[in-house]
Amino acid sequence: MADPILLSEPTPWGVRLTLNRPAKLNAISAELRDALTIAIADAVADDAVRVIVLAGAGRAFCSGYDLAEAQPDTAWGWRGVLGEDVAATLAIWRSAKPVIAQVHGYALAGGLELAMACDLIVAAADAQLGEPEIRFGSAPVTLLMPYLIGQKKTRELLMTGDLIDGTEAHRIGLVNRVVPVERLVEEVDALADRLARVPPDVMAPTKLMLNWAMEAAGFMEAVEAGLDLQSMVNMSETQREFDTVVRRDGLKAALAWRDARYDERLAESGGGES
Repeated sequence: MADPILLSEPTPWGVRLTLNRPAKLNAISAELRDALTIAIADAVADDAVRVIVLAGAGRAFCSGYDLAEAQPDTAWGWRGVLGEDVAATLAIWRSAKPVIAQVHGYALAGGLELAMACDLIVAAADAQLGEPEIRFGSAPVTLLMPYLIGQKKTRELLMTGDLIDGTEAHRIGLVNRVVPVERLVEEVDALADRLARVPPDVMAPTKLMLNWAMEAAGFMEAVEAGLDLQSMVNMSETQREFDTVVRRDGLKAALAWRDARYDERLAESGGGES
């Protein structure tokens, strides 16, 4: 039998959910996206769970959405798929219980958005984080980054598609803590244990207040507008050419086609990035 695509490990403070497609650097398939949404709902409903941790198996946290899956060929079709992706990300953001992202290796595009939807991010110093979608004619699915680090740095990262390491991510406020990779699990466990000591009837409204602050700043309106705009971006000539190379020559060839224009190290992360 194939291994489950999402692992659930009970802990003294709650549950650790681990994306389990290591051969694909935990690229998010529709199946994995839906399994994660269900697991988050189950954890929220479980009184024994005080804290949820989201991690990735193997060499990476998550390389983004799986670009090898069949893609829509109309803007309206894209909007439907992207709407499901946004709903899965927002299920983490709206969780009444605190969620910690345990980030190592790559956290790219939709994978970074999963991490940003968590309340706290603890990253390994050598983790590689970024949203490189612009390099193949796409755009962020859930526009979280400007609400976390501000407009100027967000514009630089989204308009270039550059990656940053965990240390730089900590410096600009994208992650809460940066630690050596060998101490990552230990640090996350200690932080989760600390959060678990806060009574749920105090933690839940505190998180709700923070979410309302983002909504008051226009977060949900930006997400809705982004769905419409990305649906059009994904019909761009660049995106269609990328999809053509994927269908004709495979995903690795398409990533090489993209990276040839930027002379960067993104090709290794070839499971996802959308």
